[in-house]
Amino acid sequence: MGIGGGGFGGNQDNSTKFNNDTVSATKRFSFKQYFNALGHKDTISIVWSFGGSMVLPGTAQIYNRDYWKLPIIYSSIGAMVAGGWINHARFMKTDIDDFKRNSNYFYISAAFMYWASIMDGVVCYKSAQTPHPGRATLYSALLPGLGQAYNGDYWHIPIWYVGLGVSGYLWDYYGKQYKRYRALYNQATTPNGGYDGTISADNLKYYRDTNRRFRDYSILATVAFYLLQIIDANVFATMNDFDVSDQLTFKVSPAVITPISSPNPNYNFTSTNTGSSYGVQINLTF
Repeated sequence: MGIGGGGFGGNQDNSTKFNNDTVSATKRFSFKQYFNALGHKDTISIVWSFGGSMVLPGTAQIYNRDYWKLPIIYSSIGAMVAGGWINHARFMKTDIDDFKRNSNYFYISAAFMYWASIMDGVVCYKSAQTPHPGRATLYSALLPGLGQAYNGDYWHIPIWYVGLGVSGYLWDYYGKQYKRYRALYNQATTPNGGYDGTISADNLKYYRDTNRRFRDYSILATVAFYLLQIIDANVFATMNDFDVSDQLTFKVSPAVITPISSPNPNYNFTSTNTGSSYGVQINLTF
């Protein structure tokens, strides 16, 4: 399922005219057009705006003309990365766990600011279409369930979170069991390994392999639920304006079928049916 087009629009100023991804879906990606769009000489779809901001944070803000956000993005990410690097260097010198913990916090904060800059670019992208399929898709890609909230399909959200939660829990559970039985099996099969359990090495191997297989299934299930909720957001955003009103009707009723006669005298058509017959007719009104 597409996500609202992946090409570039025609030459127009996005400050006066909203982007239309649908009409530009057949155009190929071009770096020249991309940089022209950053200079506001062309337009790009929300997909390319998103992709550009992933490679170089801040480009989506340039395209959206939110220049004042650039120093905030770069100073925040830079400060967090610098703080993580400084604390990591101190940990390597002193071996104090507090420095290691602080380093992790700084790096996590930098990752969050990077994510926030990408999300901001998607939120502020200008489009006349509401809901926008590309925006709904990227919302769900960045934060599961957000695309459904954007579409107004709030009842979808608990379904996907239950699926993600259960599969994620099983991923963690079977992963721990796999590591446990792998360690026990290594002890049981290593001379002087210190194994003093009652389970045989063959059974330990069976439990190890079984838990590894279930862990892999859980990983696949987690990925599947994540991808399906993205597709769900895209489909329902695309079908938002589909006509399901009372004026759309489908009716089947009895009908009298008259013999067919050819309107062209040069066409030799002979029907063996000389009288009327009965059947059904289908009426579709929209």
